[in-house]
Amino acid sequence: MKASLPKDVFKSVQQTIQSGAKLDPSVAEAVAGAMRDWAISKGAKFYAHVFYPLTGLTAEKHDGFIAPQSSGDVISEFSGKLLIQGEPDGSSFPNGGIRDTFEARGYTGWDVTSPAYILEGEHGSTLCIPTVFISWTGEALDKKTPLLRSIAVVDKAANRILKLLGNTDVAPVNSSCGAEQEYFLVDANFANARPDLLLSGRTLFGKAPAKGQQFDDHYFGPIPPRVQAYMHDVEEKLYKLGIPAKTSHNEVAPGQFEIAPVYEAANVASDHQQQIMTTLRDTAKEHGFICLLHEKPFAGINGSGKHVNWSIGNSTQGNLLDPGDTPEENLQFLAFCGAVIRGVHLYGPLMRAVIATASNDHRLGANEAPPAIMSVYLGSQLEDIFNQIKDGNLVGSSHKGTMQLGIDTMPPLSKERCDRNRTSPFAFTGNRFEFRAVGSSQSVSGPLIALNTMMADSLNWLSDQIESKLGSGENIGTVVQAVLKDVMDKHGAAIFGGNGYSEEWHTEAVEKRGLLNIPTTADALPYLKSDSIKALFESTGVLSPTELFSRFEVYAEQYILSIEVEAKLVSDMAKTLIYPAAMRYLSESAGTIANLSDIGIEMDKAPVEKVASLAKALFDAANELETAITKHDFGSTEEHMQYCASTIRGMMDNIREAADTIEGEIADDLWPLPTYEEMLFIK
Repeated sequence: MKASLPKDVFKSVQQTIQSGAKLDPSVAEAVAGAMRDWAISKGAKFYAHVFYPLTGLTAEKHDGFIAPQSSGDVISEFSGKLLIQGEPDGSSFPNGGIRDTFEARGYTGWDVTSPAYILEGEHGSTLCIPTVFISWTGEALDKKTPLLRSIAVVDKAANRILKLLGNTDVAPVNSSCGAEQEYFLVDANFANARPDLLLSGRTLFGKAPAKGQQFDDHYFGPIPPRVQAYMHDVEEKLYKLGIPAKTSHNEVAPGQFEIAPVYEAANVASDHQQQIMTTLRDTAKEHGFICLLHEKPFAGINGSGKHVNWSIGNSTQGNLLDPGDTPEENLQFLAFCGAVIRGVHLYGPLMRAVIATASNDHRLGANEAPPAIMSVYLGSQLEDIFNQIKDGNLVGSSHKGTMQLGIDTMPPLSKERCDRNRTSPFAFTGNRFEFRAVGSSQSVSGPLIALNTMMADSLNWLSDQIESKLGSGENIGTVVQAVLKDVMDKHGAAIFGGNGYSEEWHTEAVEKRGLLNIPTTADALPYLKSDSIKALFESTGVLSPTELFSRFEVYAEQYILSIEVEAKLVSDMAKTLIYPAAMRYLSESAGTIANLSDIGIEMDKAPVEKVASLAKALFDAANELETAITKHDFGSTEEHMQYCASTIRGMMDNIREAADTIEGEIADDLWPLPTYEEMLFIK
């Protein structure tokens, strides 16, 4: 921009990006012209307003720069008006009742805070411009609009409390995000022979291989050369888009990998995360792979998450969740950390709802992902500090140490104040919180919106309490400690540093601490309609009641449709692939047994009888499932979701159990689907 724009225009745009100042519409014309010239110089013939509808995917409306003239000539045209606003069809995207089908008008609006970029294709390039997407009536139809609102409200709330704490120079506060993306790679030849992988993203059938991840030999192991070539290609494409990948490595499960970009401002990180998922999928095809972003594509081994590392900070006070060397003396950090504790305790159901999908339900609570009980892990040092505050006697804390390894050639290694806790859904990791429960296929916008809005609400509450107590003449340190003691008395139950997988924790969390265990999406999404969550979003202005309800409707429908698609696939595959394979086995086995009997060799018929019994049970269960899918007489959306969660999912599991047992009994050449051994280990 600096090289392309007039100096005054560049400064105006930078002011908007860095401080949140209102965009001057007069600069749009100059920016549009510079964007067009830059894009054309890179080979682009088209531009696209890129937006993020409630599908969770990326949407693009492509237009050409070429404009015909009355003389018959053509020119390359891109005006400020076209840059600022577009008009895609708003009726065909999920809207949760905001718009009827016949009400089609929707608008995109330029998000100046997220960089435009050139997307290169095999047959040309396109200038891509990140935008918001709203209805003709002004409601948000996308994931970016409420994210930008949440960033604004957390900035306002953070500025308020920072000034109360004695800061006079306070720059705009922004939240940051670093999202660790896990994924699986499967050879396309295998994946294309699996209807379940192609249509649902996960294997609905498949016998566990003899070797899975039990040796822990895949994690951080040598990357297969073919995968390494793919990773390098992905990283090169991301670099061109301004998305530097910080980390790539093998993950825990065979065939599973991870990529993590550097930390960025939350809005930009959210846009980049969408581009990362698209790049992973598209590049996989070029290398003969299918990239699976489903949370649980293979039963019996670890699924995939997207750990969202979240913090807030600014250029004057720095990272506001950095405890420093003496956190017990850092009032600023303690206040912001206290706000997190309050937010998690009050709005745990919201945190569960924003990570609720049919696919993520498969991994939450297993020994690979956090439980569905929302708690916060602080580590031993910070937990001790906050317990001292609760007791009214803050005296000090432990600090960093060193480790002597007994190896003369190695210097002492530094040791952090506390360990990490992989079983916590929301864990402090040194200078940020890691939301470990987010699903691998999800947009990070939903979790970021929730965290920012919760934080803004808690910071405003803290500010109210501090202001009321400062009037009594007490010093700021005493006041903050008193307010944080109140936080701990009311909300300290959300702090937990033990094993989140244990049965003891589940009992303690629910029965003693009053925390909620919300196991399925069907249980979680209705909390979006609760009074407390409606009040949270309405009071902050992040989502209106109409917009919030639309999200419940959209996500509930997506959950129901996901389960129904999988159920139809289970029934179809059971009847058209697995049952015929069992019949061929029975037919061949019957002939073989008869022939051997003719020459006096009697074979054990038990294996054949077992397969026959399983095949009949499989076929009958598939027919029952087909009938169950057609049930539509539900009194409410909630009832329909619960039916999918309990009845439909249970029937699918029963069919899978029969099918996977059949796979282990019949000849390999009769089995119609690529096996787990092939998909997981052949790269």
